[in-house]
Amino acid sequence: MKRRSFIQKSAAASAAFTIVPSFVLGKAHVAPSDTLYIGAVGVGGRGESVVRELYETGRVKFVALCDVDDKRAKNSYEAHPEAKRYRDFRHLYDNHLGEMDAVMVATPDHTHATIALPFMREKKHAYVEKPLTHNINEARLMAEVAAQMGIVTQMGNQGSSGDGIRTAQEWIDAGVIGKVHRVDCWTNRPVWPQGFKHITTADPIPETLDWDLWLGPAAMRPYNENYLPFKWRGFWDFGTGSMGDMGCHIMETPFKILGLKFPYEAEASCTTIWSNDFVEANYPEACPPSSIVRLKFKNNQQDDISLNWYDGGIMPDLPPELKDGEMPGDVSGGSIFHGSDGIMVTDTYSRNPRLLPSERMLDFVAPEQRLTRVTTTHAGNFVEACLNGGETSSPFSYGGPLTEAVLMGNLAIKGFQYKVLKEGKGPNDWSPYNYPGRKTILWDGEAMRVTNWDDANKWVKGNYREGWAL
Repeated sequence: MKRRSFIQKSAAASAAFTIVPSFVLGKAHVAPSDTLYIGAVGVGGRGESVVRELYETGRVKFVALCDVDDKRAKNSYEAHPEAKRYRDFRHLYDNHLGEMDAVMVATPDHTHATIALPFMREKKHAYVEKPLTHNINEARLMAEVAAQMGIVTQMGNQGSSGDGIRTAQEWIDAGVIGKVHRVDCWTNRPVWPQGFKHITTADPIPETLDWDLWLGPAAMRPYNENYLPFKWRGFWDFGTGSMGDMGCHIMETPFKILGLKFPYEAEASCTTIWSNDFVEANYPEACPPSSIVRLKFKNNQQDDISLNWYDGGIMPDLPPELKDGEMPGDVSGGSIFHGSDGIMVTDTYSRNPRLLPSERMLDFVAPEQRLTRVTTTHAGNFVEACLNGGETSSPFSYGGPLTEAVLMGNLAIKGFQYKVLKEGKGPNDWSPYNYPGRKTILWDGEAMRVTNWDDANKWVKGNYREGWAL
């Protein structure tokens, strides 16, 4: 089946379908069945959890479930035996478009946009796991299409629906720690092996896996067990590294609270890998084992905000107000807000905001709650908006720019990794490389363009295998 043919198909609903899908009636309504009909793509691993969370709302029916790996999808398939099953999401599009209200996508990062966009262009609501996309251009496009189609969207950064981010915003807005000028964010990721050299060997492809479909828009290569089921996150062709994995969970805290949008500059430093004694490795296809990224933003008042990112076991400077035995976040990471009148810290997913030193919390009177709390889950928030109207916690109009900011950090990391052999040097010589990307990268967010190093603009958009263009 050609991808072009399925995209060009009309979206006519089947005349035999007796329950009116909710999208036919518009956003601000309750469907006759009060049921949201969803086609889900990527239903193993994280996708299994999303399928379960959607189903547990009691208001979702799955028209079909798609996954390229039958083994990984087994639990979801068994939980929903009435749903049609496919490996190729294009069969879902061809056979069930008229029966669907919404699509859920929880595949690896490099296929989010290629799968979600055809359904979105047919006015299907969309729930897409974080990061929203694999590159900056895709994030911009997803937000634009969502706005053009007038659909309900939700990125899967679950902290957006939690109380923590709302509490933290109320504290910052009330001036509890004064004017914020710097935020340090960190994660314990990667929690998978990362920094491999290029994989050239082939392992037998499991019978349960369609490797060609798994690759999707990425260039064909031999299957290797070092890619799956989770380690793909550490390869740029498929994943977005530690920052892409957790940035939309952790960077979201300052991004939303401080009203940030595009960074205007970025710089990075990363672990240097050595392939032999005194031989510097060059593995541009692999995300680095650890990195530090420094981003600069303007907030709504046009004040400068420094946002610093740390991963791979590297931590920010610990505030002197922190007592022995106290953690600034939790085991997975967190954020430290440095204000003119104090410090606030949060855990991963914006949870558990608190002030430092901890004695401040003993007699602290929190500002009055003014932000509406989400009384259901993140998935439930999406379902509610699809059926009854209203805003989601992380629509693509917000999740898209957040993803762009995260991926701008990755662009700086790729710049740091970029190496060019010096004239007359070989890769096994001492100090063989020049590093043209080890600089402060200046970013024009509106134009999606690096303004002081044109070579970096090749990372703004993706490369797509024939038949998989957006």
